[in-house]
Amino acid sequence: MVAKSRNQCAGNMCNPVFADNLPGLNTQGIAFARVNYAINGLIPPHTHPRASEFLIVQEGTLLAVGLINFHINVGRVPAVALIAFNSQNPSFVTSNGDGNRLFTKTLNMGDLFVFPEGLIHFQANVGRSPAVAFAALSSQNTGVVTIANTLFGSKPLIDSNVLARAIQLDLRVIVDLHNKEQVPTKNLKNIVL
Repeated sequence: MVAKSRNQCAGNMCNPVFADNLPGLNTQGIAFARVNYAINGLIPPHTHPRASEFLIVQEGTLLAVGLINFHINVGRVPAVALIAFNSQNPSFVTSNGDGNRLFTKTLNMGDLFVFPEGLIHFQANVGRSPAVAFAALSSQNTGVVTIANTLFGSKPLIDSNVLARAIQLDLRVIVDLHNKEQVPTKNLKNIVL
């Protein structure tokens, strides 16, 4: 039986399949998950430092966003753009050197997208009904870094003054973010998607 992880605050339920709950995956270099998104549900911004992610929408409409963390040479098409099928607009953000331009992609049933290893990304249900997506990952030990949890939920906490200066927010906002409940990840093992 595969453990189910419900994330009430973000409106999703993730059913991951890893080597620890399906031992046959050990040494195979893959992981898999089914994600159910409530209306307005989302998977918060995160990255997988040891895996690329292939996401396909089974039902509903998702907004997929990736933040490319490398400079794109003029005239070259990023690998991510080549793998977004059945739709017309690519989805990603370019790096500091390219102006941090935001690109988004609305995915409908049957659309798929690939997030390269280490790419910060998220998905949000932008449809009028629940959505379902499946994700395949290129490692049985994907790792996950949920951005908000990393910045505002570390133990010990990152100094609020440092974050306020780095993110250019009022110190009171940073203190408030430190006090909020973080996105639960303890039951998701290696993945949040």
